[in-house]
Amino acid sequence: MKKLLLVFLALAGVAFAAESGAGETLLSYSAIAAGIGLGIAALGGAIGMGSTAAATISGMARNPGVGGKLMTTMFIALAMIEAQVIYTLVVALILLYANPFLKILGLGA
Repeated sequence: MKKLLLVFLALAGVAFAAESGAGETLLSYSAIAAGIGLGIAALGGAIGMGSTAAATISGMARNPGVGGKLMTTMFIALAMIEAQVIYTLVVALILLYANPFLKILGLGA
């Protein structure tokens, strides 16, 4: 908890920074946030896809007759899981290339 408070206090310096150099600091924090966000999203997606595939394989091993239905349902579930990772990628790209925080602070174009 103390480490989290320290991080928030360190990031508060960005909010109260003078106009000179604040844009570069904000861009660097945005790049770090995009990288961490994509890492967490990829990890969660990989865990979800693994458990989905494991459950499908287990279901087909128990009842081979419903293999087609299980595969169809699995592919739909995998597409939904991957969509969440793609949404995170879109947010990360927005943070990197069209950063709305710079416009809010009046530092961007």
